[in-house]
Amino acid sequence: MLVLTDRPGAGAVVPVPSASVMEDLVLSHSDPATGLPVGPRLKPSEGHASDALLALVLKSVDDDKAEDIVQIDLRGRSDVADYMVICSGRSSRQVASISEKLADRLKQEMRIIARMEGKDTGDWVLIDAGDVIVHVFRPEVREFYQLEKMWLPGAIHSAQG
Repeated sequence: MLVLTDRPGAGAVVPVPSASVMEDLVLSHSDPATGLPVGPRLKPSEGHASDALLALVLKSVDDDKAEDIVQIDLRGRSDVADYMVICSGRSSRQVASISEKLADRLKQEMRIIARMEGKDTGDWVLIDAGDVIVHVFRPEVREFYQLEKMWLPGAIHSAQG
């Protein structure tokens, strides 16, 4: 047990994970304000879980008529996620719809509560599903940020063939 306190005589008892539990965890995401990692995520079991998650994400965005779907393999390049998916919707409404339906499918089929940012404006929605990070853009916004170019060379594979 670990006791945390900011003054003598007061403290909170916090259980410390065992060494074997710590070996199965990797730091997940960074806090945008501080840049420090927040929250652990389980290490993928040889990529099987993240591959299944990626397949669900790709099917979902394709079913909802997303355009220019690109997947980027982040394994060995980032501790944040194993894959990144970038796609476009034709309008703010479609971007929000693609994102909302993906979050619903993740919850129903994989029991993942995905974090989502940007759905209210519909220009660029970020869906954090743990091992897969999804960016859904309006085409103009995607062209402006050119997010996939940050991960070149050789990391981009078109999901549509």
